[in-house]
Amino acid sequence: MTKMSLKYSGNLRCEAIHDQSKTSLETDAPLDNKGKGERFSPTDLLCTSLATCILTTMAIAAEERNWKFEGVVANIEKIMNQTPRRIGEIKIHFIFPNLDYDTNMKEKIQRYAHACPVSRSLSNEVLQTVTFEFN
Repeated sequence: MTKMSLKYSGNLRCEAIHDQSKTSLETDAPLDNKGKGERFSPTDLLCTSLATCILTTMAIAAEERNWKFEGVVANIEKIMNQTPRRIGEIKIHFIFPNLDYDTNMKEKIQRYAHACPVSRSLSNEVLQTVTFEFN
């Protein structure tokens, strides 16, 4: 079981502490919702959580097969719905450097992307558009 502690700091900013590691992060309300946008917003973190979970899941699969994986990057776009206010779509584009993946490896790594726990935890109402670019 993992535990985190949170504190509201004022001015629509929160601090979260990961109890085990004592690392922390801050959030701000976004500019389009009365905030300053000086930190990740909670919805930004949800999108980041999805992308890092997919990246980690693919990395685990690659490591288990002794495939190269270093240097893979992701670009994330969050699209908000206004009524009701919620995330409508998360677009994630993964860019792979030249890792000498053959067609079979590319297909397998893409299948693992859709097996991440965060992806499986999100409502079907949140569209997850995940694309891959292999160089």
